[in-house]
Amino acid sequence: MTGATRIAVIGGGPGGLYAAALLKRLDPAREVTVWERNAPDDTFGFGVVLSDETLGGIEHADPVVYEALRGEFVRWDDIDIVHRGTRHTSGGHGFAALGRRRLLRILHERCRSLGVELRFRTPAPPPARLSQAYDLVVAADGVHSATRAAYADVFRPRVTGHRCRYIWLAADFAFDAFRFEIAETEHGVVQLHGYPYAADASTVIVEMREEVWRAAGFAAMDEQESVEHCAKIFADALGGHPLRSHKSAWTTFRTVVNEHWSHGNLVLLGDAAHTAHFSIGSGTKLAVEDALALAACLEEQPSLAEALTAYEEERRPVVASTQRAARASLEWFENLGLHLDQPPRQFAFNLLTRSRRVTHGNLRLRDPRFTEAVEREFGCPPGTPPMFTPFRLRGLTLRNRVVVSPMDMYSAADGVPGDFHLVHLGARALGGAGLVMTEMVCVGPEGRITPGCTGLWSGKQAEAWRRITDFAHRQSPGTAIGVQLGHSGRKGSTRLMWEGMDEPLPEGNWPLVAASPLPYTPDSQTPRQLTRAQLTDIREQFTGATLRAARAGFDLLELHCAHGYLLSGFLSPLTNHRTDAYGGSPAKRLRFPLEVFDAVRGAWPEERPMTVRISATDWAEGGTTAEEAVEIARAFAAHGADAIDVSTGQVVAEERPEFGRSYQTPFADRIRHEVGVPVIAVGAISSWDDVNSLILAGRTDLCALARPHLYDPHWTLHAAAEQGYEGPAAVWPAPYRAGSRRPRTGRTDAPRPRLTLGG
Repeated sequence: MTGATRIAVIGGGPGGLYAAALLKRLDPAREVTVWERNAPDDTFGFGVVLSDETLGGIEHADPVVYEALRGEFVRWDDIDIVHRGTRHTSGGHGFAALGRRRLLRILHERCRSLGVELRFRTPAPPPARLSQAYDLVVAADGVHSATRAAYADVFRPRVTGHRCRYIWLAADFAFDAFRFEIAETEHGVVQLHGYPYAADASTVIVEMREEVWRAAGFAAMDEQESVEHCAKIFADALGGHPLRSHKSAWTTFRTVVNEHWSHGNLVLLGDAAHTAHFSIGSGTKLAVEDALALAACLEEQPSLAEALTAYEEERRPVVASTQRAARASLEWFENLGLHLDQPPRQFAFNLLTRSRRVTHGNLRLRDPRFTEAVEREFGCPPGTPPMFTPFRLRGLTLRNRVVVSPMDMYSAADGVPGDFHLVHLGARALGGAGLVMTEMVCVGPEGRITPGCTGLWSGKQAEAWRRITDFAHRQSPGTAIGVQLGHSGRKGSTRLMWEGMDEPLPEGNWPLVAASPLPYTPDSQTPRQLTRAQLTDIREQFTGATLRAARAGFDLLELHCAHGYLLSGFLSPLTNHRTDAYGGSPAKRLRFPLEVFDAVRGAWPEERPMTVRISATDWAEGGTTAEEAVEIARAFAAHGADAIDVSTGQVVAEERPEFGRSYQTPFADRIRHEVGVPVIAVGAISSWDDVNSLILAGRTDLCALARPHLYDPHWTLHAAAEQGYEGPAAVWPAPYRAGSRRPRTGRTDAPRPRLTLGG
């Protein structure tokens, strides 16, 4: 146990109060003081939702608080989604809520009973003074934390604003479910988030995009006018009941992330350290869990420094995961208008799975009737998971929605694919995916990334590829095999990935060309800017490779316009600084990639589909935006692209991606709905449950997976087996059928113990 005997807590919200109570309970000799600048009953918001997981932690740490809370909770299981006059209900979700004021009173009473000193209507002294006078200072002073601001150079906060305005209100009746209601007004979309927190009261949050808020006149309204107008918009949902406020004001949500959570004997907790959007109900939950972890670490660690380090190490990954889910949920509501034309039940499923924490599999367990109804409307035959429904692109019908994503193998000799590629791609073709893609196949020797890259600039290479496509078509009928054509541009002439990714060759380099003479990294070779004549030559290289790809028997062709390679380098303003007809405006940056696309489409057989992979964002300031990505996709679709393969990044070395599960799928979702073109989603899609969720929600048409197929070449067949699916979309090769059931492990015939005898 640390020697922290005098503890100051800045902020009397749930997190600060609960931390104070726990710290005092664990060591009654401690002197614990809480400063709260507001009165005891001053609070923002009305109801608080806590999960069973959080309640379990409270029960274990402080049964007194748990029992007091348990007597106050309103519990319900259903979520209602109302869209265009249709209400769909999904059950089995399990919520518990109570009034925020009642929660604070319970914590006030507990703190007083333990001897915690509560100082209301009293601003805390400056944190520097507190840290000198106390052994530990807990800064729980909220999203606008003055403590965090005072030490911004240490905590290094990043505060991100968002696009919607919202207001916390209440109604004097209880919703019978968690209710999401969508109103399409003359000014734009407005949404209601409502839930009960007492037998006769509900929280009501009204939210809309900033431009809708302004167009509707809310900026000129006072508090009461806003409240009355919100009640009018949602009169049906409220059953004619009025709304009420308590110092309620329109605000925008701000996501807070801190690089460090502690400084000396001062530590951040709750919203001061991190925020998560209210649409996943995690703000109070995170603060209470922070308090539990901080108290435990102070109890377990021998020194304060070790305790604060352990606290941050324990909480940071949990918070990061929650913030990713919250960000996905927030952005879904920001872009709600994209999904309004979905069938109501699919819209409801999409809303329920928006954060990626609730999945198709979760919903099948919670509410199988609802989920099966969504599947039927989508077109799933009985017993068929969404991922095993067919999909048609031009003259090609894919038997399922799984794509083996292009993965560079760096294992060719002089561009010729060999036995390794036959086994690698052949195994994945046997593994059940609807479409197996090659790695980026280079259109010329100087268009390779590394000396180990494959090509299609010679007849010998085409013959070697034909050997592979013949194997796939013969041994795995129904599997399509696609080729991805590309040119490395400024990212070429590098070592094999495992010898040093993106590092220049120590010898044997070839000259590089690009849209502009900009090296990829400071150590990279500087490319030559392509002349008009060279652009024509490269376009002809793509055309020649396309003709060879057709003769080689590929079913689909993808043009690689992503990841900073040559064509991608024309699209991004960070890599295209040209002042001629091929640089400047987005339309001019698109010109050469579209010229190549048109040439390739003209050479590729009419009945075979063609896709384009793009980087929908550069993850870097000044780079391609999501809005520009929509226009890029729109341009390729207008020129005849059958689908857009939506990736992100790898365009500039200084990128800062926001990694996370399925983190690139929102870009595909947006392009699919705004452009109306089929999309392939990629990026950390790792489970068949994710694939089912994304397909059924209508966020993508196909899912491309890379690393899962390196881990398991038969990923798709195993996904079918694990879901009990044995239909035509996942056919086991005849020699493998005996392995279509998971092998048993361990002994299963041992007798069960029947009696326990005392000694």
